[in-house]
Amino acid sequence: MIDDIEYNTEREQLIIPEYGRHLQKMVNYAKELPTKEERNKVAKSIISVMGNMQPHLRDVPDFQHKLWDQLFIIADFELDADSPYPTTTKEELNERPEPLKYPQNFPKYRFYGNNIKTMIDVANTWEDGELKEALTYTIANHMKKCFLNWNKDTVEDYVIFNHLFELSDGKIDLKGSEEDLTDATTLMRNKSKYSNTNTTTKKAHHKKSTNANRNRKRY
Repeated sequence: MIDDIEYNTEREQLIIPEYGRHLQKMVNYAKELPTKEERNKVAKSIISVMGNMQPHLRDVPDFQHKLWDQLFIIADFELDADSPYPTTTKEELNERPEPLKYPQNFPKYRFYGNNIKTMIDVANTWEDGELKEALTYTIANHMKKCFLNWNKDTVEDYVIFNHLFELSDGKIDLKGSEEDLTDATTLMRNKSKYSNTNTTTKKAHHKKSTNANRNRKRY
């Protein structure tokens, strides 16, 4: 009796383990049937069993098509049966997908981020006027804030103006501007204020939850 014990390591490898070993044996049985009529009949029965094993997928579009593809995959594409859908070949299944084309952005000043360059490009398309001037100074202030996130000390306005002039290809020139950007201390203080507010809110929520648990009746 011990000699008849069959270990999983000695069994045939499951191609799609989700369906189990019995269904794979059914597929192997269908492959060995002598006539195509019998193979088609058994294949439809196997499809019904596969559908019953995954009832949550019945509302998925092309659900039956997916089941037939999985049937041929389990059969290692050796089942000679008629499918109501176009069959996928083994070569198509093993074909490697084409590599994705990721955007290759290598900005000179990475601490500003890619969004700054997008904002500058949009500002270059605007006509000169108050709106463009307001947008330009908003971009410059945001650049200063990004710079301070990278360098915690300080930064002079002329540095930001030079970087803005360079990133805009010379189209935005604030070098001779008499208007100053927002003070570095103010920018960092606003950031700290929002950070402290979030931390305080989390602590208050945690304290409230703790008190609620303490006051809960235990039976």
